[in-house]
Amino acid sequence: MSHSEEYQDGPVRPYVITGGRAHPSRNTLRPETLLVANPDSLLPVSTSREKRSLVNVCRGVLSVAEAAAHLRLPVSVVVVLASDLIDTGHLVVRSSPQRLVIPEIDLLEKVLNGLRKL
Repeated sequence: MSHSEEYQDGPVRPYVITGGRAHPSRNTLRPETLLVANPDSLLPVSTSREKRSLVNVCRGVLSVAEAAAHLRLPVSVVVVLASDLIDTGHLVVRSSPQRLVIPEIDLLEKVLNGLRKL
């Protein structure tokens, strides 16, 4: 077998990883959505390598974007994979931290004036 005929393991196309799907089963996943693996859930033997890797990196809480970076996959692919794993109960969506509430300017001025008096 010549060198040009040898099998070369190259990158897998994203549509192969997602089973030909371009859209997730849910539209609620954004890049900042937090994911965590369900510790009580066992993956079936037939689970793809990419889905297994996604569950493994989500043993701690990670955002979709962080998981994509760890797996070196496009965010859109991770969204499709994560949607499947959420639907089967292998991943859980964690609520994002509440948005920071900025205090009123009057309160900030009172604090600043109080600090100046110290």
